[in-house]
Amino acid sequence: MRSTVTEQSEPTERLKAELLEIALEAATRAGAFLRDGRPDDLGVAATKSSAIDVVTEMDIAAEKLITGLLADRRPDDGLLGEEGASVEGSSGVEWVIDPIDGTVNYLYGLPSWAISIAARKDGETLVGVVHAPMRQETFRAVLGGGAFLNDRPARVRPAPELGLALVGTGFGYLAERKARQAEVVRRMIPEVRDIRRGGSAAIDLCDVAAGRLDAYYERGLNPWDYAAGDLIAREAGARTGGRPGEPVSPELTIAAPPPLFDHLQTRLEELGAWHD
Repeated sequence: MRSTVTEQSEPTERLKAELLEIALEAATRAGAFLRDGRPDDLGVAATKSSAIDVVTEMDIAAEKLITGLLADRRPDDGLLGEEGASVEGSSGVEWVIDPIDGTVNYLYGLPSWAISIAARKDGETLVGVVHAPMRQETFRAVLGGGAFLNDRPARVRPAPELGLALVGTGFGYLAERKARQAEVVRRMIPEVRDIRRGGSAAIDLCDVAAGRLDAYYERGLNPWDYAAGDLIAREAGARTGGRPGEPVSPELTIAAPPPLFDHLQTRLEELGAWHD
């Protein structure tokens, strides 16, 4: 006779497989739309309001493409999206969507932008997909199933000492927040190997997962920025969190392999990286 645990776990495994398949399809479709639909001269006109309007329109259209597919495949699920998609579902599953993570990179024609899609059930993230079309990379993870870059397993680098760590970060849009974040970086940079600023939180988290960064931190992210990348980083062996004893949140997001995570978290707390 099968145990109760097995009876409960099998539907969950089937659900995770279904959610992953849908997330991969949605991200791939949106990626092709955004890649092929971007005007060639968009970067030349990057300082013009018309160019920014085009990016906004592409962002909204990509989110509608994703949410339309999700509504067709799983009409009872909830939605949380950057461009305003908010649907209260009845299934317990909620999709967290960022149609273009790294919009400024997209505007200027830089390759580091991505579609980020996560699915969570009852508050726990089960599936994460980050698709970066211009890098020809798709990161994916299923809770308990490891992380992958395309078809290869992804794994964090062995944790170095803080002084030898290559650390990624990002900055907000508001001038006051950027000034505060710059001050944290000014004090941090002599204490680490170097700092990188890529422009996409989702890709930065995945680069920790792939061993391209030793660590990453940022203040001011929203759930759609980190939901998928957080799971991918954790499944690749990273620890993630915010302030000491707290989970990842808009206040602070940190990802690094242990014990580097502890050293970085302690230093960021000392520097006040969690407030403006």
